[in-house]
Amino acid sequence: MLGNVVAAIRTVIFVPLFVLYSMLLATIVIIWGAVNPASPVHDALVDHWSRVFLRIPPVTVRAEGLENVDPDQRYVVASNHLSQFDIPLLFSVLPVHGRFLSKKEVFRIPLVGQAMRTIGIIEIDRQAGGSSRQAINEGVRVAAERGYSLLIFPEGTRSRDGNLLPFKKGAARIAIDTQLPVLPVIIEGSDRISKPETPIIHAGEVHVRILEPISTEGMTNRDDLNPLLERIETSIGANYAQMREAALAES
Repeated sequence: MLGNVVAAIRTVIFVPLFVLYSMLLATIVIIWGAVNPASPVHDALVDHWSRVFLRIPPVTVRAEGLENVDPDQRYVVASNHLSQFDIPLLFSVLPVHGRFLSKKEVFRIPLVGQAMRTIGIIEIDRQAGGSSRQAINEGVRVAAERGYSLLIFPEGTRSRDGNLLPFKKGAARIAIDTQLPVLPVIIEGSDRISKPETPIIHAGEVHVRILEPISTEGMTNRDDLNPLLERIETSIGANYAQMREAALAES
């Protein structure tokens, strides 16, 4: 009971303050981006924003598999998606600079949308069909020019019950198109920090596991798209089930 009260107080006090702070950072990004859209200052601000976000509940992160990441290599990072904390978790844990795909509705938020475009966040419109794919391709091109990895949630949206959703083909297709290795990442526990049925955020530990990269060199969408997708989904699914079972056993 006391834990729930503390969580509610922290949420009511710190979330509005964080929103205001995010607007301030977004303004800095927009102004700085007008001078240098590819400035390394943006990466420093994104990392800082992520660390502050994770301190609100606060979130303790247990990461394994960092030895599988080459900081000098670009990846298509494929991760499961459980809560709003997953993006700052990936930014804070992975030793690479990345940009993610975000639905168009988020870009309508004043200042935030413009700042996201400035730093190279890729806008997707699920209803736009071919034009959306063209926008994604352009975003991927810009990311490549700036040396960014791509952070993609193959489920397409957050799981509402903690179970993995079916994976869509976008992450595998982008990896093959760019010939970048896929870096599978599993997140377990962020849905206990931010539960879908309540705005209250709770302190807790999140377990992040990074698997060995999957090379896409020489792959084609015609021959290898479905096998690659199945490999990504199977590896993430098996590890997530094991991590989830262990976490529940400890609780």
